[in-house]
Amino acid sequence: MDVLRIILAIILPPVGVFLQVGFGMHFWLNILLTILGYIPGIIHAIWVIVKYD
Repeated sequence: MDVLRIILAIILPPVGVFLQVGFGMHFWLNILLTILGYIPGIIHAIWVIVKYD
């Protein structure tokens, strides 16, 4: 399941974070990071998925 979340995190970072932690602070932070820059959103999403495994 983590592989699917990481793939989704690369395509749409907020979706990968949402599947891991739901509508929390990390989700909204990831949306902000994705808007400001796609790469920071991906990095944060992968970090959240690996950390909250």
